[in-house]
Amino acid sequence: MTAESVTEYTRSIDAWLAAHGEGLIAFRRNLHAHPELSGQEYATSELVSERLEVAGLATRGLESGTGLLCDIDPEGVRGPRLALRADLDALAMSDEKDVHYRSQVPGVSHACGHDVHTTVMLGTALYFAHHRELLPGRLRFIFQPAEERVPGGALDVIADGGLDGVDAIVGLHCAPQYDVGQIGLRVGAITSAADMATITLIGPGGHTARPELTVDMVVVAARLVHELPRRVAAMLADPSDIKIVFGSIRAGDAANVIPTHSELKASIRTPSVEVWEKAERFFERALADVLAESGAEFSLDYVHGAPPVVNDPAVTQVVRSAVTSEFGLGPVTEAVQSWGGDDFAWYTRELPGTYVRLGVHDPDSTEPRLDLHVGHFDVDER
Repeated sequence: MTAESVTEYTRSIDAWLAAHGEGLIAFRRNLHAHPELSGQEYATSELVSERLEVAGLATRGLESGTGLLCDIDPEGVRGPRLALRADLDALAMSDEKDVHYRSQVPGVSHACGHDVHTTVMLGTALYFAHHRELLPGRLRFIFQPAEERVPGGALDVIADGGLDGVDAIVGLHCAPQYDVGQIGLRVGAITSAADMATITLIGPGGHTARPELTVDMVVVAARLVHELPRRVAAMLADPSDIKIVFGSIRAGDAANVIPTHSELKASIRTPSVEVWEKAERFFERALADVLAESGAEFSLDYVHGAPPVVNDPAVTQVVRSAVTSEFGLGPVTEAVQSWGGDDFAWYTRELPGTYVRLGVHDPDSTEPRLDLHVGHFDVDER
């Protein structure tokens, strides 16, 4: 990109945002107030589609029922097609902020920034709908459902032909560890694999006055939580290559009754593709070892999530060059590999791509720097 074209882009984008920036913020706040869970993003999909079609862009809904695709093909341009992806879904957790745009849906909130991703990409599409002459190639916008659901809505997009004719793909994710104005880039793996496991324990039950006569489901569940992660880690060449964390334990309803059932749900994360491919086998072996003499029967439902997102060097360099040519070297920071998972990984297994970290923390804020997936999560809308 030449200095002249950078100036043209800058002036054009600044003028467009002066006219439409407040509208985009209002759109983001509307999404934030009306979040929808994975696979239920009907209103969100309709809102995005309406905005795109008003701008003269055609959209195609996905066969999964939510999500959509939109192409911009400048007349006479036959360059490569770049896909941009945003995720639409929210999390099953309460919004605890005291703001007028807080979630109006009990137990559902945009605590991961997907409302921001969607709005950023919508704004990009609306801008280029009116500035196609500035495009050197073709664009596909993928508004994807169900990123938070394992193994991820990216597989639905791929099955529906969402990557057909695409040469490369770029996505972005809010990063509260970075201040507004910072962009995190990384070559190679930037996320981790994220699997999920549900363990069901079954026993005869009994009275809490006589736990020695039965199988104490609560004690067995506690032993699993304590011992299983350690045993799996011991099977690896590098024990630090895996994190097993239990996020849900359910057992019984009364203080004086030993329950007959207990259910535990865990996430299994690893930054290593090699470990990810063996994790289920190791998990099953450790589970059987821990429960061998407990007297409890058990079943395991192990669900493979997405592998690590692996950023392509060439596509990452394209983004780096775009950022530095527009803003200089200052905004670019080297992103660390996250233990979090993202189904953008399914795209980067199909074609070259890169996942970008977008700084969203207010540098002037005196409040604690919050992580994703917390009830008070919000972003600096600049």
